[in-house]
Amino acid sequence: MNEPIASTSFDAQSGANAPLEKVAIETYVPPSKPSLVGLSRAEIAEELAAIGVAPAQRKMRVQQLWHWIYVRGASDFEEMTSISKQMRIQLDAHFTVARPEVAAEQISSDGTRKWLLRLPSGDSLEKAHEVECVYIPETDRGTLCVSSQVGCTLNCSFCHTGTQRLVRNLTAGEIVGQIMVARDRLNDWADRDTPSGGRLITNVVMMGMGEPLYNFDAVRDALLIVADNEGIGISRRRITLSTSGVVPNIIRTGDEIGVMLAISLHAVRDELRNELVPLNRKYPIAELLQACRDYPGSSNARRITFEYVMLKGVNDSLDDAKLLVKLLKGIPAKINLIPFNPWPGTRYECSDWEQIEKFSEYIFNAGYSSPVRTPRGRDILAACGQLKSETEKLSARERQALRAMAMTD
Repeated sequence: MNEPIASTSFDAQSGANAPLEKVAIETYVPPSKPSLVGLSRAEIAEELAAIGVAPAQRKMRVQQLWHWIYVRGASDFEEMTSISKQMRIQLDAHFTVARPEVAAEQISSDGTRKWLLRLPSGDSLEKAHEVECVYIPETDRGTLCVSSQVGCTLNCSFCHTGTQRLVRNLTAGEIVGQIMVARDRLNDWADRDTPSGGRLITNVVMMGMGEPLYNFDAVRDALLIVADNEGIGISRRRITLSTSGVVPNIIRTGDEIGVMLAISLHAVRDELRNELVPLNRKYPIAELLQACRDYPGSSNARRITFEYVMLKGVNDSLDDAKLLVKLLKGIPAKINLIPFNPWPGTRYECSDWEQIEKFSEYIFNAGYSSPVRTPRGRDILAACGQLKSETEKLSARERQALRAMAMTD
């Protein structure tokens, strides 16, 4: 699983060697009875062969399992009534179709839902790990924000998730499993009615805990399942992968996954981005933007989103806006301005709304779409940059501070 290599670089501001990336402290230990969730068709066929399913039956069994798992959301082999009883017993003896367990659910005053998901492990001595997954309902779509790591590889200074250790990468099954859990909780499978008559989860964004491109293989395998027309069936144009700038894997994302790309930019000068996104010391802005220019399939119809969190007195001047427009020249782009979502202990503040509007207006007049993202789920710590595993519990003082911040929005 593409584990990051620990590296350090001299930080001119602190005069110390600051780590750019964290190293995972654990590796995944599969349970004794593995789940078929997250396996490709070829991998399911291999598993069936290993338990003695005859070659002549495998293709049919794979098709049946794929339909029951990803179209109808079966959580138990007993539900799969088109498969013979004897085969169901055989499957149940060796596998599960389990997804992560919902340890807690919070529902924001704005309808946003956050699930704390507990991940099973085959290591009886290992504490069960947890990740967060967020569903954001809107009038014209429903977006699911999915995690790729327990913790995060990176140390972005404004991001709550970045304050955590990197415990380990998620498997493809644990990534796909988040979408399946959300469909379970929302009753959003294809054979069930929803209040709107349409699907509730229409979009997926890899913007939860972790840096997706430091877990490339698992993220790729999971998203190919999510986009499969005979399964979960979410179009690649409705799947967005967000990266802080792992340049070597950006082109691979376009070639091997083909989803929409979002870049967590947040600064237009290397010296500031080195502080906000320390990975910039390894892959500076010019190198990152060249990878965006070379991104396969980008066009005016498939623009790259540049995420820019608005930090008061840090990156929100009109000079910053002018340089941003200059830097993105020639890239099919839209710029997503994100009001900073405060979290207990942060040293940053959100830009004043008047300044955000001026910044947005300049970018819009330069010919770029520049929507200002409406903060969602702040009262349950579910907004952009706020996700943090419940494994690292907030203190009572932190929770009090959080409630106070939510009330002032």
